[in-house]
Amino acid sequence: MAAFGAAKIDALLVTSLKNIRYLTGFTGSAAQLLVEPHRTTIFTDPRYDIQVREQVDCQVNVSSKPARALETALKRRAIRRLGFEAHHVHYADYARYREGLPASTRLVPTSGMVESLRAIKSPEEREAIRRAVLVNSAAFAAAVKEIRLGMTERDLAAEIDYQMRLLGAEGPAFDTIVAAGPRSALPHAQPGAKPLEANELLLIDMGAQVEGYASDMTRVLHLGQPNRRTKQLYRSVLDAQLAAIDAVKDGIPAGAVDRAARSRLAADQLDALFTHSTGHGLGLDIHEFPRLARGESTVLRTGMAVTIEPGVYQAGLGGIRIEDTVLVTGSGCEVLTPTPKELLVV
Repeated sequence: MAAFGAAKIDALLVTSLKNIRYLTGFTGSAAQLLVEPHRTTIFTDPRYDIQVREQVDCQVNVSSKPARALETALKRRAIRRLGFEAHHVHYADYARYREGLPASTRLVPTSGMVESLRAIKSPEEREAIRRAVLVNSAAFAAAVKEIRLGMTERDLAAEIDYQMRLLGAEGPAFDTIVAAGPRSALPHAQPGAKPLEANELLLIDMGAQVEGYASDMTRVLHLGQPNRRTKQLYRSVLDAQLAAIDAVKDGIPAGAVDRAARSRLAADQLDALFTHSTGHGLGLDIHEFPRLARGESTVLRTGMAVTIEPGVYQAGLGGIRIEDTVLVTGSGCEVLTPTPKELLVV
């Protein structure tokens, strides 16, 4: 493998379960994968004996002590330089690997070897993301019909999650965000006991997981008729989001998409209120490579699935964020999210 040569390793130990799923199709909760130039072996325990043989087509090692079985296999292979996923291995596990391996085997930290492959979605992955997006939007539409003044943020979040499952999702792709009034100025607010009240903003950030793949969408509603200032802020954020979407295309640096959103907000003197990146990749994880942020030089490529989500957050008033899931194409991008983006008044 060319990637092994570049990383100067003889084999790669994959411990991230999402990376293992991507490489093999295995969906269990306990496994390690040893990838060699001409052989791949998955190590797991007897709970997954039937499942692993149904899901994977590589070599399978099922043992009541899979860590020891892995150590034995590594010793037999006489691997001199074993790569490991530095961002997914705890120090205690690293120490155990080091203790169980011969002195001639060197552990080499690696970063992003599988994640870089995951960034370009296959046709099958794209379809799974499409389905997740559609389920998510349908759940949003159903939950909005249940909004009542006096219900709590937590009540609405539970309704959203219920609707996702009812429509076929495995569950939410992340903890659903529902934030009302001044709390909507917290970009990652946790739904609480605050009741929904008249004449305030309501921010909903939600994503459904379907066949293991995530979607992500943010919409802002207003409980009662919004005032002029709120309408102006919403229009500015929407213009910034549309500018960023227009910037997405194969071959453009990720930072250019972020710059398009910030430039539009700067025209309205709102860029200082935009406190996070413009977007991120998504797939088996809700946050994946690439990151669409200031100064990011990663080049967008056809097949990447990313979010576009600029926002502004003003203490005392609230926050406005508009987010879609899009696919990068050769001629630009395809917006997968079908939910309308005008400020919804309920």
